[in-house]
Amino acid sequence: MNDDVELGKTTIRRLEQYRDRWSSYDAQTGLIEISDKLSVEELKEIELFADFDDRFLEKISPDVSIARWQKDAVLFEEGTYIDLAFHVLEGEVEVFVQGVGSDVAAGSRPIFDLSRTVVGGTAFQAPETARDTDGKPQAGSVAGGTVVMRRATRVGPTRITFLSTMDFDLPEGAAARLGPGEVFGEIGSMSGWPQSVTARTASECRLVQIKVAGLRLMKRKSKGLKARLDQLYRERSLGTQLKNTPLFEGCTDVFIEALKENIELVSCEPDEVIVRAGEEADAMYLVRSGFVKLLQDYADGEIAVSYLSKGMTLGEVEFMIPGLDGWQSTARSVEYAELVKIPRAVVEQLVQSQPEIGKELWRTATERVREAGHSRRNVAVAEFTEVALRSGLVQGNSILAIDLNACTRCDDCVKACAATHDGRPRFIREGNKYGNLLVPKSCYHCRDPVCLVGCPTGAIHRSGIGEVVKVDEEICIGCSNCANKCPYDAIVMHDTGSTWPDDMIPTGLRGRDRAVASKCDLCADTGHGPACVSSCPQGCAFRIGSLEEFQQLLSGDT
Repeated sequence: MNDDVELGKTTIRRLEQYRDRWSSYDAQTGLIEISDKLSVEELKEIELFADFDDRFLEKISPDVSIARWQKDAVLFEEGTYIDLAFHVLEGEVEVFVQGVGSDVAAGSRPIFDLSRTVVGGTAFQAPETARDTDGKPQAGSVAGGTVVMRRATRVGPTRITFLSTMDFDLPEGAAARLGPGEVFGEIGSMSGWPQSVTARTASECRLVQIKVAGLRLMKRKSKGLKARLDQLYRERSLGTQLKNTPLFEGCTDVFIEALKENIELVSCEPDEVIVRAGEEADAMYLVRSGFVKLLQDYADGEIAVSYLSKGMTLGEVEFMIPGLDGWQSTARSVEYAELVKIPRAVVEQLVQSQPEIGKELWRTATERVREAGHSRRNVAVAEFTEVALRSGLVQGNSILAIDLNACTRCDDCVKACAATHDGRPRFIREGNKYGNLLVPKSCYHCRDPVCLVGCPTGAIHRSGIGEVVKVDEEICIGCSNCANKCPYDAIVMHDTGSTWPDDMIPTGLRGRDRAVASKCDLCADTGHGPACVSSCPQGCAFRIGSLEEFQQLLSGDT
C-alpha cells in the first residue's frame, strides 16, 4: 500500500512538473487546450514516435504535448527565437513572409563574433540600418548583421498580444501550407538562429509540440528521423543561411544550390570529437551554432589553443598552408553544436572560383596559427580559454568585471545602478572570481541569448548585434521563462506591488500579482553609458566585449 501511495505521489509530481514546463502556453491567445503528459501508448499512436521503444518514449514524454489551436491563431512571427518543433496532426498551418516593409522583421541573419572571425571582419559587411526620424532603428530593418525584431505590443491599456517563431525560406509575399504529417520549427530550435516567417493556423489544428531537449534525443536515436529533418533543413533554410555566412556571402545562387547537395549536416553532443589531430583533413567545417574548442598536445595532456563560434570555419589552416600532414588540432564541441561539413574538393573549387575568398581564408589560417602559437607559449591563456568556454564568458558581448585589487567595496556601482533604474539595481556584486577579477551576476548580453527562446510576448529582446538584450516591462507577463533559462542567474523576477486588472487579456493574468523580469540593460536609454562603470570612484569596474580584453585585464595590460 505504501508503495502505491508513493507511486501516486510521484505521478502527481511528474504531472505538476509537466504542466509547469508548458505553463507559458496556457495564456496564448488562440490556444484551445493543451494535453496532460502523454502515455507511451498515446505517443506510439503518432507516426513520428512509432519507431521508438517504450523506455525511450517514457524518457522524452515530459518534452511532448498535443495542443489544439483555433483558426487564424498566429503561432509565430518573424525574427525571433523558438525552442519547439511542431508536427501537424490535423488541420493546416500557413507560413508566409511579411517583408521589410511590414511591421515585423523580414529575413534572418546570424550573429557572428566579428572580433575573431577574420573572414567576417573584411568580407562581411552589415547592411545599413534603416532609421526613423528620431534615429531609432525601424522595425523590420537590419542592424549590424542581425534582425531588429518587432515585439508584442499592448492593444489598448489592458491587452497584450503574443508571438513566437519558426523557420522557413520563402520569398517576400509568398506563402506555403503545411498539412498533416509536416514537421516545422526544428531548425531554429536546434541551431538558435532567428527565424524568417510568420505562421498562422489556416483551420482549427492539432499540433504535436516537442521541446528541443526531446528533439535532440529523438534525432540522435533515429537515423530515419535525422535524415528527414536534415532534408527539411536543406529545402527550407540551408541556402539562406549559407549565403548569410561570411565565407559564402559573395557566392552566386547557382553555386549555393550546388553546394547544398554536396555537404553533410553534423549534429554534435557535448564534448564530442569532431576531428582528431593527425588524421586526414578531408573536409572543412562551418559552425552553424554552438562552440568548438581546438586542442593541441601539451606535456602529458592537451591545452585549448583556440575556439570557434557561429559562422567560423575549421580547416583553413590544413587547406591553405602547404606541407601540413593531417589535422593540426583536435576539435571538440563545447555543448551541443551544429556544423556543416564541406568536402575538400568543394572547398578547392570554391577557392579557385572565388579568389577573394581564398585570400580571406589565408588571413584566417594565419590568425589560427598565431592564436595556437600564443596559447602554447602562454599556458595561462590556454587555461583561461578553457575556463571561459565552460563558464560562458565566451558568450558575452558586454561582461561586467571588477578589479578586486583596486575595489574598496564601497558599493557605488550598485547604488548608481539602482539610482538609474528607479531604485532597483539590475545586478548583484557577487559572482565568480578569475585571478584579480570578479564577474558579478550581471547580464552578459550574450551573442546567442537563450533567455530569448520561448518568451511568449517577445518582451525580452535584442536591440542590435553586439549591443543590448533588454526587457520591455510594458509587455512582460512575469512568466519567469527568461529567468529560468539564463545559465548565469543574471535575470531576477521583480514584484511590482500591483495586480493585473480584471479586464486584462489574456484572461489568465486577471487578478494575479504582477511581476516583471529584471536585468541589466547597459543603461541603454540613459545616454550616459553603464552607470556601474562611470560611477566607480576607483575606476576598477569595466565592461568587456571579448576574451582578449579579459586577458589584458588579468595581466594588468590595460
